[in-house]
This record gives sequence, structure tokens and C-alpha cells, in this order.
Amino acid sequence: MRQGRTVPHPSGGQVLPRAFYARPTLDVLRDLIGHVLVHDERAGRTSGVIVEAEAYIGEADAACHAAPGPTPRNAPLYGPPGFAYIYLNYGLHEMVNAVTEPAGRPAAILIRALEPLEGIARMRRRRARRRGTGSSLETVDLCRGPGNLTVALGIDRRLNRADLTASRLRIEDHGIRAAPLGWSPRIGIRVATDRPWRCYWKGRPAVSRR
Repeated sequence: MRQGRTVPHPSGGQVLPRAFYARPTLDVLRDLIGHVLVHDERAGRTSGVIVEAEAYIGEADAACHAAPGPTPRNAPLYGPPGFAYIYLNYGLHEMVNAVTEPAGRPAAILIRALEPLEGIARMRRRRARRRGTGSSLETVDLCRGPGNLTVALGIDRRLNRADLTASRLRIEDHGIRAAPLGWSPRIGIRVATDRPWRCYWKGRPAVSRR
């Protein structure tokens, strides 16, 4: 069930409230599929429908950045829900996460893939500059994979700790209902690979391929 009261936004979507994120992470993960990640910039807006995401929950989860305990890097995970946690992965790819659960209970959802909605030409130019392949990519390929979607939407660590409920980086409800959903073990990690904490919209072409 969708939780919390949404707030109208000029983009036409309803910004998800903090109460949406202040719940058990797997419930938020399920409900996040079908919502829209939006980045407003001076040059315009880029956005995409979330079709795939993964949960990382607590210090007992060896794949979660909270596993070593609190550090300056993972501090957003221990803060209030509804904020962005953005980090550099393997020195190459910046990843965007939505912090979940009440403050003090470290958890977040990694957004893995989007179906592009707005700013597609800008996404294509950004992917082309980064990899030299953006001009030849199909639209559904522009935001497939967590590192690709941050490039396409112009998201970087300067947006770490951005308030997803009240900033230029946010997640909105556009009335899209995702079904059916699939669940699987998380991918792209080397530890705790048995936990079925990856959720995706079945049959959508922008979902990551193994």
C-alpha cells in the first residue's frame, strides 16, 4: 500500500512525503517501483520511471555500507529517511540511493534502472560524452544500470544528502502502477548475494540484464 500524503508539484507529479520512506525498507522498495526520479536543473528537467531497485539494510547486511558501523561516508544512512545517499562506486560510477527507515536505523534503496521520461536528448548527450556511445543507444538503454542513470540525469555527489521530498532531486508519484513485480537476489555485489532484495517491474525493457 502506498503510504503518506503526496504533495502536488508543478511538474504534474506528486512528491513522495517523508512518511513514505519511514517504513520497513522492503515495503518501500516494493512501492518505489513505478514512481519517477526527477532532477531539475537550469537547463531543464530529466526524469525516468523507476523499474528496478535494490535494498541494503543495516549493519548485519554485509553488502550495506553500514556494515562497518558509522563512518563519515555512510553518515546519511543513519540520518532521517527521505534523503539521497550518493557515493562513488569502484572509483568509476556514482550511485543514487533513497534513505529509508527512521533515523538511527541505517538502510537505503539503490535505484538501478529507469525508463526515460523527460530530457531524453540531454540524457543521450551525457551518455555520449561519458562513453562515446550515447548517440547510438536505444532510449530504453540510456538509464539501464545504476551508474548509467546517474550520468544520464546529471546526478553526482554534490547532491549527496539532498532532500528527496523538497529539492531539485526528488521522487514523484505520477499515478503509474507497476505490475507484475519480480524479486531476485541482488546483483553486482560480491557478498550477501543470497538475499532476494532486488525488485523489478517484470517485462519492462529498461530492467538491467544479468
